[in-house]
Amino acid sequence: MSTNLVKAIDTRQWAGAMRALLTAVLIIAAATVSMRPAAARGAPESFADLVEKLSPAVVNISTVQTIRTRSNRRAPQLPEGMPFGDLWDQFRDRMDEDEEPRQAQSLGSGFIVDASGIVVTNNHVVEDADEITVITADGEEFPAELLGRDALSDIAVLKIEHENGEQFPFVKWGDSDVERIGDWVMAIGNPFGLSSTVTAGIVSARNRSINNNDVEFIQTDASINRGNSGGPLFNMEGDVIGVNTAIFSPSGGNVGIGFAIPSNDASRVIRELREHGKVRRGWLGVGIQPMTKEIAETLGIEQTEGAMVTRVEPESPAAKAGIKDGDIIVKWDGKEIENSNRLSLLVKRTDIGKPVDVIVLRGKERVTLQVTTGELPAELAQATTGDDADRGDRDNDRADRQLVEGMELAPLNDGLRRQYEIDETVEGVVVLRVARRSPAARARIRPGTVIISVNQQDVSSAADVVDIIEETRDAGRDRILVLVNFRGNTVHIPLRLMDDEE
Repeated sequence: MSTNLVKAIDTRQWAGAMRALLTAVLIIAAATVSMRPAAARGAPESFADLVEKLSPAVVNISTVQTIRTRSNRRAPQLPEGMPFGDLWDQFRDRMDEDEEPRQAQSLGSGFIVDASGIVVTNNHVVEDADEITVITADGEEFPAELLGRDALSDIAVLKIEHENGEQFPFVKWGDSDVERIGDWVMAIGNPFGLSSTVTAGIVSARNRSINNNDVEFIQTDASINRGNSGGPLFNMEGDVIGVNTAIFSPSGGNVGIGFAIPSNDASRVIRELREHGKVRRGWLGVGIQPMTKEIAETLGIEQTEGAMVTRVEPESPAAKAGIKDGDIIVKWDGKEIENSNRLSLLVKRTDIGKPVDVIVLRGKERVTLQVTTGELPAELAQATTGDDADRGDRDNDRADRQLVEGMELAPLNDGLRRQYEIDETVEGVVVLRVARRSPAARARIRPGTVIISVNQQDVSSAADVVDIIEETRDAGRDRILVLVNFRGNTVHIPLRLMDDEE
């Protein structure tokens, strides 16, 4: 074989090796990019390192509550003159104690968020407790001081201290808003009194509402059981992204659906409790209702998302900003409003006194307003319900009544206000009767309902309602939008106009 041929073979082999090496480098680079945490966070080969790092900051919460129950032991009375009657009377007096105190104990979970000994748990874990003891992972017990608690969010904050001033291990808050459905999470807690129990799973849903108007929960399939309440839910960076608080279970045990308070909500509540001793919530001062397809069709618009304003409180932040009845709020502080519940939560989370840009749909135009968020009054923090108002004697002039679209309408007066317990601030026309099987009956309009406006025009008489209905028919439309107040609740109702046959 010639020297030139050998050189040619060597050159080809070298070039092939370089191509193979380059290909391997590109494959490795592509794999590295695809594995970056920003794109996806996979499950670790083991959770052991995270558990070893985080578990010292997770604690057990033990509470003692004194409960007094009335005794059901009633000793009989002996006839007068019976032998040993005096002794029996003394025995009977001891048996007939009015109350019998007993102590109830409960266990929950918590976690330390500050080296000085600040502990977070659920309100329902420590509510009404006479004594609270925090037990750390190494078994040391500390009497706890309750710094504050908030029933609406179900968050409580405690304080423990080392006698020698030693610092505690603690965990950090994470950003719950960036967690996605499918991300891995880990819970550490005290289920059934079994301390330092670790479970893992994924975020299985977000923004869950479960009988709580103050929190949209993170849902997880990590095993959460009784005793996990108040414990932390961690992401794979070791940050707390939720406070475990509830389970969905027909049997009382884990069925793969647990709920955690998002860390962004919990940390805000704790900051408020520590700084102000209470939780201050933002307030806009409006009544709202969800947008529906029927309302959108009635208004002749395509917008089916947002929150429709049903009333504006006088002197409220909304009134000062120029928000009006019938406005549809579609954006709050840069965030889209999918529904009325979303708006309520965003407003409550907004700092008091913060100027916020609000975009409303007014008619078919978008209007930007600026609201300075107020503080939710204490009496509005809890939802209230009214008593039955369908009672009293009617006291109105029958000549003022008029039958309109299957409803007998009359202007408001003092007698009708007393009869239906209508607040003096409510103006409009009152419904006295509703024809069976009419569109109004199907829309659940009932006697005592006050029609405030029709098609966003205020009304004070049945004639006003008739005029607006005629304008609607002349425009070729078969629906009106009525703003009504019933038992203190104000809501927009799309109402189909009656056909000639109805």
